[in-house]
Amino acid sequence: MDIEERVSLIKQVGQEVLTEDELRELLASKKNPLAYDGFEPSGQIHIAQGLLRTININRMLEAGCDFTFLIADWHAWINNKYGGDMEKIKTAGEYFIEVWKACGLKDGVEFVWSSEMMGDPTYWEKVIQIGRHSTLTRVLRTTQIMGRSEKDELSAAQIFYPCMQAADIFHMDIDICQLGMDQRKVNILARELGPKLFGRKPVAVHHHMLLGLQQQPHAASGESGKTDAVERAIAMKMSKSNPASAIFMTDDPDVVTSKIAKAYCPERKAEDNPVLEYCRHIIFARMKTLRIDRPEKFGGPLELGSYDELAAKYVDGHLHPMDLKKGVAGAINDLLDPIRMHFAKGKPAKLLEQIRSFDITR
Repeated sequence: MDIEERVSLIKQVGQEVLTEDELRELLASKKNPLAYDGFEPSGQIHIAQGLLRTININRMLEAGCDFTFLIADWHAWINNKYGGDMEKIKTAGEYFIEVWKACGLKDGVEFVWSSEMMGDPTYWEKVIQIGRHSTLTRVLRTTQIMGRSEKDELSAAQIFYPCMQAADIFHMDIDICQLGMDQRKVNILARELGPKLFGRKPVAVHHHMLLGLQQQPHAASGESGKTDAVERAIAMKMSKSNPASAIFMTDDPDVVTSKIAKAYCPERKAEDNPVLEYCRHIIFARMKTLRIDRPEKFGGPLELGSYDELAAKYVDGHLHPMDLKKGVAGAINDLLDPIRMHFAKGKPAKLLEQIRSFDITR
């Protein structure tokens, strides 16, 4: 692929790219730039973390990037996941890796644990450098990255977290930060401080936050224009803390069908419609067509070859929400079948049993 083709593919990953010109310059100067994503290990993985994350990473690999996946065990410990039980956090990390492999993650991804960097004094030098050049107020504004608010009562350890995440980028020599929109504040911090402290600035590719299945207050109020777009996306995203809003990677088929049947799906409306979001970001990214079986009296079976075709028929009223939900539930279950089989026996089954026994949803 030429540079423009690679840029186009990476833009399929990023809802926001900071900046496209910098991305072009990077691709022109470096054949295989290093991209990364990171995750605090805790709880069961839902499809935004599993399927969607795998789709995005595979696109980055196809665009010629090398990729590092940071299993942020120390970050999870600092953020009090599993009550700070590091053994449980590490078990969750192993489970995360198994999920991504079962999702079809392509070869070429390196898994790095944050604990592997903690014994290196040069890492902590970077953390302190970032802290020295940031005000406490600025750091507190970035706590959104760990699911917190600057209004929350934070431990002293949690204040280190944003400085550590910014330091991760430079310590691992990352060229492209490929994380969700909820992580953009710390990437902006890294981009601002990078040239002065480390002589370079990473490109940021922020991917879309998949909507939760239930109707959100922001969607119901119609006040989207009055709310910051990033804050709104985070407020409406799929969340482990509300299991009814998320499809988990090993949910039984009937559970998946039930959750989607109850999902918010406003008739003739594509905006803020989580069922259509599943189609756009997951189904058509992994499947060539979406088949919707419906009785002849309601138009008969439909086979749709693109999201645009689907959305047009839905908005025009040629497809009822109930029929759409049935088709989406079937497609999602088809995509999840290999993951359910992977976790049915052996080491994966044991890991899943352990994660479920921890009884945590965030």
